[in-house]
Formats: sequence, C-alpha cells, structure tokens
Amino acid sequence: MTTHRTPTPADLGNDIDIDLDLDVDTEADATDVIVVGARAAGAATALLLARAGLRVLVVDRSRYGADTLSTHALLRGGVVQLHRWGLLERVVAAGTPPIRSTSFDYGTERVTLAVKPAHGVDALYAPRRTVLDPILVDAAREAGARVRYGVTVHDVVRDAAGRVCGIRGRGNDGTPVEHWARWVVGADGTRSAVAEAVGAPFQRLGRSASAFSYGYWSDLEVAGYEWVFRPGACAGLIPTNDGQVCVFTGSTPARIGRGGRAVFEEIVAEASPDVAARLASATAPRGLRTFAGRPGYLRRSHGPGWALVGDAGYWKDPISAHGLTDALRDAELLAWAILDERDDPTGEGAALRAYQATRDRLAADLFEVTDVIAGQAWTDEEIPGLLMRLSSAAAAEVDATDRLAAERPAAPVAA
Repeated sequence: MTTHRTPTPADLGNDIDIDLDLDVDTEADATDVIVVGARAAGAATALLLARAGLRVLVVDRSRYGADTLSTHALLRGGVVQLHRWGLLERVVAAGTPPIRSTSFDYGTERVTLAVKPAHGVDALYAPRRTVLDPILVDAAREAGARVRYGVTVHDVVRDAAGRVCGIRGRGNDGTPVEHWARWVVGADGTRSAVAEAVGAPFQRLGRSASAFSYGYWSDLEVAGYEWVFRPGACAGLIPTNDGQVCVFTGSTPARIGRGGRAVFEEIVAEASPDVAARLASATAPRGLRTFAGRPGYLRRSHGPGWALVGDAGYWKDPISAHGLTDALRDAELLAWAILDERDDPTGEGAALRAYQATRDRLAADLFEVTDVIAGQAWTDEEIPGLLMRLSSAAAAEVDATDRLAAERPAAPVAA
C-alpha cells in the first residue's frame, strides 16, 4: 500500500474545494469522503452524505449513464428507500412502469400476489440502470457531491499511522490521480480495488452459484413481476422502461455456459411453456447478456479510514432479485455510520462496527436461503417453502430498516 504524509494541523485548518481538472488534492481536508464507484450503492451513499453537509468526491472508471450487468428489479425495501430520499417521483417520471403484482410459478402451481400499499409505497419498480444510476448521481451532485468519471482506482493512500486517507489511480488518458479524504468508501463492485487494497477478508462464503442470460423484449404480454422456479430451469419477467420487459433465464453455470439464444430458449421452454409461447410472439432483442455465476460472500466492511458498500462488501446470488435493494439499504446504513463517526470524538470506529453488525444481521437469512435456491438442487415440492422463507426475510428487513430510519433525524431532501 502507498504511504502518504500525516496531515498537519495547517492542512486541517483550510477549506479549499477541489477543481476536478486537478489530479492531486492540494489540501488534506478538501474532501471528507471519497466514494469509489458511481453506481447505485456509491451514488446513494454520496447523496446521503452530501445532504448531511459532508464534502464528497465520487470517482468512477466508467461514464455517466452507462449500462451495467443487472436485471435491476427493486423489491419493496429499495422502493421505500427511494421514496424516503425523495427520488421515487423521478423514477416514475422517467416512464418506469409500476409493478402491482408478483407471480410465482413452480411446477403445476402458480401464485399471484397483489402489491399492497405499505411503508408509504403502493407499487414496485424496475428502472433500467441507465435510468436509476443517473438519477442517484444527479441527486448527489445537486446535494453538493463532486463526481468524476474516467478514473480507475488501483490503490489506497495511508498516513504514517496506517489509516487510509486517500486513493491513487489513473485517468483514461493515463494521467496519475490522487485524492485525499478522511474516509474512503469502496463501492466498486465484486472486483473491488478498494477491498483488495485494504485487504478486506471474506467473513462468510456461499456454497452455490447460478448463471443467467437475459435480454429485453418488446411487445411482450406481462403482468407485473413473474418468477418461474423449476429445478435447473428458472426464469423471470421484469417490466421496465420504454415498454420493454427484461427476460432472464437461470440455471447452473455448466448449463448456461457462454449463453446463446438456443440455450436460452431451451431453458425458458422447460421452465414455462406459457412464457415461451409469449416470447415467440414478441419482438426479441438482437443479443443477450450472460452472467457466468459466482458464490456469494460477506466481507469485513470497515477499517481505519475505509468502508465497503454494495457488492464490494456483500454479494449474493442474483436469483433472489434482491441485490439492488441491498445496495440502497446498505448505502443508508453506511451513511449513518460515517455521520456518527464524524460526531464521535473518540474516533474508535464504533459506528462502523455497528454498520457491519447491522448489515450482517439483516443479510443473514436472505444470504442463506438465496444460497440454497442458487444451488438448483431443490425439488418442485421444496421451492414454495424456500420462497416463503425468502419473502419473510425480505419483509423483516424492510420493517427493521424503517425502524432504524425512524430513530434518525430527518435528512433534507435537497441541498
């Protein structure tokens, strides 16, 4: 790891903003928090911290509005977060259709559940990441966060005591980039450079992994979220922006292989002849995207001067469709923790320890049941019980997060 000099009292007495055209921070206290990653978890964390008055810099190696590998369904917890932050109206205004029912198809049984009003929301939504991520980034900028794209982070900077106090990377043109801050947040996904640089250990590892192929169909008849669970052949229909429906298939990594339409159609036909028939009469996409699968994990997600959020710290198989909701939940939990750390004169990291403890507690049941479902070894008779367990864990998570939010001072919705 790179060592940098310890900030001096003179540094800490200045309040100089960073011009994004500069490649090196000239003052140690120019930024309170650097967030590495401007996707859902990172942009949401930056938004909440900036609204609370912290000076936040977000860096991302990609570009504004770029798509990413994601089936992007939001469950109730994620919609509640967006509603609480005053951003759900923007999602709706972008033409994201409301989801008012969810159906589960397993074997010979199909169960359809209405989305009932609760926790201030009466529908679910599945905005494309080209819609949701820019909404969060724009809101973070409006709150005062600075966002810099085209920066690839490869290391952290440490002070003489070993505390993380910045990042080091390169711009797209190869120019060295260095920024300092009091905290560095890694929100840079499953291959997190921040997690690697700080040596964040895995504390829990999943045993199973599903693989997925998906694409976007037009002119497809669909009623809300539709989930199909058959052993070795799962599928899902997710209504999204521009009148399109994200359709995915899930199976073992060996069966999905490198993807391809033939394998996709074979799995859909096995999972649900009804869905296969509807797809045949709809407008198919030119290509499909494939995720090869990887087991879930929970990492240690905090240390002196650093924290992890989103997939960088916690990842579970996408078969639960809960990843994006997790990202928004943990962004809020981490933002609260950093604010409490700021106000803690001892600087002992108790709030960040509490952040991880809360995250792990809320994630425990969801992680375990998702890992079982991802193993694709259950039967038609067993899957209803597993899905009920998944639903109960998700509902308990929403209740717990709402209770925690009620205990916090209300944050402003705009800067």
